[in-house]
Amino acid sequence: MFYPTLYTLYLSFFSFDGRSIGDFAGLSNYFEVFGRREFLNLDRSVLQGPPLGALVHNGLWIAIQLPLSLVLGLFLAVLLREVKGGSVIKSIIFLGMVIPMIVGGMLLRFVYQSDAGVVNAVLRSIGLEGIAKTFTAFPDTALYSLILGTVWIWTGFSMIVYSAGLEGIPRELYEAAEIDGASRVRVFRHITVPMLRPAHVVVVTMTLLWNLKIFDIVYVATMGGPGGATNVLAYLMYLDAFKNLPPDLGTASAIATLLTLMTFGFAAYMVRTMVKQ
Repeated sequence: MFYPTLYTLYLSFFSFDGRSIGDFAGLSNYFEVFGRREFLNLDRSVLQGPPLGALVHNGLWIAIQLPLSLVLGLFLAVLLREVKGGSVIKSIIFLGMVIPMIVGGMLLRFVYQSDAGVVNAVLRSIGLEGIAKTFTAFPDTALYSLILGTVWIWTGFSMIVYSAGLEGIPRELYEAAEIDGASRVRVFRHITVPMLRPAHVVVVTMTLLWNLKIFDIVYVATMGGPGGATNVLAYLMYLDAFKNLPPDLGTASAIATLLTLMTFGFAAYMVRTMVKQ
């Protein structure tokens, strides 16, 4: 693990002529990456929608997918805790995490398809056929369609983590609150949520890391399109290293290094927080 990581860092400081390593380039690869519209499109605002650049797209992925999967996972974990057959329902929900992400990307392609997709079938059934379309084929909806699709895939993970956390909360706390006449809302707010702090840390950090390095779903579902509307950091790195002609391992390594630094920072935070607890 250490050798390819260090070698990638090394490559990020050199130019590349398409076939071999060139001269020492200093930070020029990093400046080139930050100056590209594919990395950060400063000509568009978030309100205008994609394509906003891979860095902003990853940020939007985190801002939308993280709170949704966290809230849904916690809600399902609490709801199914005392339900008869809840373990079976949890297993069904967790299937999204069991399937390979490549398969998940293929499923999302069909889910949003205009004629046979489930989403458009539901829209037509409730009289909204006017907005039915292949959502992954249009720049204004492609990114958000993939993000919502990954909410379904990732919610099972947060649900399982929260379910495990709920088992660690002493029953005596709930019994004491019931004796004192506390409502379910107050019990949830003052007992359940604070006692699940270790689970919050795990879910938030792992979701952040997954969103930062997401690649396979984008590759299979949209290949970064249409028009770069779903481009993300890992896919941009892949294009520079393997698809563009000529390939540029210098800029690809620079993107990989930036991605490593971001993920390492979140991972270090998780370890430090867990150790304190």
